[in-house]
Amino acid sequence: MLRRALPALVLVSATALVATACSPGGGGAAEPHEGGTLVYASGDAEPTCLDPHVGGNYPQALISTQYLEPLVGRTADGTITPWLAEEWEVSDDGLTWDFTLREGVTFTDGTPLDAEAVKVNIEHLQDPATGSSTGYLAVGKVAEVEAVDATHARFHLSEPDSALLESLSMQWTAIQSPAGIARGMEENCAAPIGTGPFIVDEWVPQQQITLVRNPDYRTPGPQTQLEGPAHLDEIVWRFIPDAATRQAALVSGEVHVIDNPQPDAIVSAQQAEDIEHIDAPRPGSVNRIELNTAQPPFDDIRVREAFIRAADPNPGIEALYLGTVERSYSPLASTEPTGESDDSLFETDVAEADALLDAAGWTERDADGVRMKDGRRLSVRFPVSTNQSVAAEQSLFEQIQANVRAVGFDVTLTPLDLSAWYGAIGFAEGQSEYSYEAVSAPYTRVGPEVLRVLYHSDGIEPAPSGYFANHAQLADPELDALLDEASASHDEDVRADLYAQAQQRILESYAILPLYDQQNHFLTRGVTGVTTLGTVATPTFVDARLTD
Repeated sequence: MLRRALPALVLVSATALVATACSPGGGGAAEPHEGGTLVYASGDAEPTCLDPHVGGNYPQALISTQYLEPLVGRTADGTITPWLAEEWEVSDDGLTWDFTLREGVTFTDGTPLDAEAVKVNIEHLQDPATGSSTGYLAVGKVAEVEAVDATHARFHLSEPDSALLESLSMQWTAIQSPAGIARGMEENCAAPIGTGPFIVDEWVPQQQITLVRNPDYRTPGPQTQLEGPAHLDEIVWRFIPDAATRQAALVSGEVHVIDNPQPDAIVSAQQAEDIEHIDAPRPGSVNRIELNTAQPPFDDIRVREAFIRAADPNPGIEALYLGTVERSYSPLASTEPTGESDDSLFETDVAEADALLDAAGWTERDADGVRMKDGRRLSVRFPVSTNQSVAAEQSLFEQIQANVRAVGFDVTLTPLDLSAWYGAIGFAEGQSEYSYEAVSAPYTRVGPEVLRVLYHSDGIEPAPSGYFANHAQLADPELDALLDEASASHDEDVRADLYAQAQQRILESYAILPLYDQQNHFLTRGVTGVTTLGTVATPTFVDARLTD
């Protein structure tokens, strides 16, 4: 049974939305108060498992931030800070890391946070039966965790990993109760047990998840101000796929926080007196289109460059996003200080695109104007995740589809829910080739090590979950060597130079078309104190207080 009945969501007209959003609610600003229920409405896909160790997608990170915490934190400027671990030390050869844990911390089931719990968590991530992807890749170089004593966990690495702290700051490696894990995947997926400010109380699939306050909370992270338990009594986390419905619910006061607002809603919020806008771009990679270099037609760099020269995304970005995004020419998000850009590689040149396709042998055209070569059409299958690409981005893909059609590409956009999308980009037994030539696959992780995850040839092999990250299918030994060396170096200047070289090589491969930062916008109403973490930009409600 639900803890309390919530009013049904209503739809209002666009005119009413703007009018209401621009007028203060309740006749004036109310004072924040203790307790109450915050209602969050998410446009992301509902997780199939609330344990972010299993799989490892962004919706899991969003909600698990409320009940699970990592060993270390990260500020907005990229500084690693203590969290569940108070301090750490690395050996000169980079193969041994000693972590000192906070004393006296317990999970919400009463189990102590100790070195043995850390060991169990890393082993859980590495166990193929867990089906992890993001977390599995993050701790791939950890050979063993030794519980030296209750508060000292020693990580033994198979090779140096300069990104280990960044990896351990992410929600997909957050620490949970060993007793909770021992219950088995089904029960732990339904209600993971952590040290966080809230506790999973109830999950009604396809409707909502109820989180209640942890009265014994004592481990606030680097973005929070509160020393003890959260102000809120509980959070009701709802899943509302339609952006207009989420916006209507926010404006009417039925929900307090929404994610994934449309650009026009963001613009309206910026003009409103009672709606706050939080812009928290995700770290790691940008939103981009990746071209599958492992099979025709994009196994030919000339065809890849032709596609990119003809795509011309800038007018669409300006018209569809209403100034809420900035075009990127880098593989890395603007939040990453080691990002490198090269806009010269992405200048629109239709004549050059035509010449490149002619040189590549795509000289004939069929009755529809699609180029042909050896009886094969210049076809591009492009599966689109409707859970990960907002309506504006889907419209942008349609504009790119039309732009490249002018030079002879036939792009088929296939909208899919998240589960079907994962299936479309996978490689099933018996297939002779992948079922996509282009894809937009958001990937969030902290730091430039995301380049290794996405573009090292190791990333072509799937993780235990079946997911693989190198959708461009890049297999470049020189790029691999740069990424391996950067991952092993603890000299920040050396790392930055190696990552710069790697980015230039990725951009010059024409395997990706960078678009903009991974958008992470939140609109709030009737609540104050909502902040986002400097790790993977998820919201935290430790300091939140209702004002309605």
